Amino acid sequence: MRLLLVNWQDRENPQAGGAEIHLHEIFGRLAARGHDVTLLCSGWAGCAPEATLDGMRIVRVGTRYTFPFLARRAYRQRLASQTFDAIVEDINKVPLYTPRWGNTPVVGVVPHLFGGTVFQEVSLPMAALVWLAERAIPTVYRGVPFQVISESTADDLVRRGIPRQQTTVIYCGIDATHYTPSAGTRSDVPLFAYVGRLKRYKRVDLIIQAFARLGDPSTRLEIAGAGDARPALERLVQALDLGERVRFLGRISETEKVALMRRAWALAFTSPKEGWGITNLEAAACGTPVVASNSPGIRESVRDGETGYLVPHGDIGALSASMARLVATPALVGALGEAGRRFAEQFTWERSSRETEAHLVRVLQPSGG
Repeated sequence: MRLLLVNWQDRENPQAGGAEIHLHEIFGRLAARGHDVTLLCSGWAGCAPEATLDGMRIVRVGTRYTFPFLARRAYRQRLASQTFDAIVEDINKVPLYTPRWGNTPVVGVVPHLFGGTVFQEVSLPMAALVWLAERAIPTVYRGVPFQVISESTADDLVRRGIPRQQTTVIYCGIDATHYTPSAGTRSDVPLFAYVGRLKRYKRVDLIIQAFARLGDPSTRLEIAGAGDARPALERLVQALDLGERVRFLGRISETEKVALMRRAWALAFTSPKEGWGITNLEAAACGTPVVASNSPGIRESVRDGETGYLVPHGDIGALSASMARLVATPALVGALGEAGRRFAEQFTWERSSRETEAHLVRVLQPSGG
C-alpha cells in the first residue's frame, strides 16, 4: 500500500506525545514490511523540512499553530501528484477535513476527541473553535472508516452520529521488553508517581489533594512532566504544606521514566477522559499498580481490583483511600503489580500493526486500493 499519513506532529517534535508514539510504532512497522508511508505534519523552529524516520518519509509544514491552515495547500503542491491508496488522518487535535482534499480514500484514526474537556484547558474562543470543529465530523467524514484505540472512543463516535459498523477498535501496544519489573528497585517508603503532561485538563491537582490526606508523613509523591499547569500545581503543594514530600521532576528521559515506574508503589492518573491510557500499561508492565479515575479510555487500561483501582473521577476521598490501602498493605503492591504485568503483556505494537494492516486492506479492497 502507498499511504499518506496526516498528523500534527512526528515523534521528533519537541511537543510529541502519545499520539505520535502510536503512529510511529504502528506505521513504522508497516513501512518495514514494505508499504510506502509518507507523513505530512507540522514542524518547529530549526527543524529539517523533510526527514526519514522509522522508514517513513516525513514532510514538515509550518508549526503546530499554522499547520491546519497550511496542510491542504502543502498536500496539493507537494504530494497530490503522487498516487496514494489512502490518506490516513490521525484526528487527535482539530480535524483537518481530509475527505475534502480530493478523491483519495480516507481512513480516520482517532485516539480520542476533546468534546467538552477542551473548555478546561484553553481559552473560551479557542475551546469553542475546537468544539465546533469536532461537531462537523459526522458530516464531513460521512462514510469514512475509522480506527480507534478504545471502546470508549468508539462509543463517543457513535454518540456523535458515526455508525458503529464504521469503527474498528485496535488497542495500543507497549514494548514489554523495555518496560519491565526489576527486583529490588521499589522505594523503601511509599511512593506515588504521576507521569505525563502538566496541563489543567489532566487534573493532577486531584492527585496532590488526595496525597495530602494520607496520614503517613513518610509517603512521597513524584511528578514527572512539563506543562503550563506546573506553577499552579506548585502553589497547591505549598498551600497544602506538603514541603519536601512532593517533588517536581520536570521532563525526564525514557530511562528515568522506567526507573520511576519501577520505584513507585503506584502510578496515579486522574484525567477526565483519555483515548486509552498507555502510561497505565507502561506502569503495569513495570509491575506497578495504577490508581486512576474511572474515566472513558482509562477504565480500559486498568482492571479495578486486579491491576490497580478505579475511583469516580473527582472523588478525592476515594482516590486517597485507594492510596492509603496500598500504603497499609505493601504486599498488595506486589500482587497487583504481578497481575498488571500479565495484563500488559497482552498488548504489543506488532499485534496493533498487524491489525491495522488488515483493517486498511479490508476497507480499501472495495475501492480497488
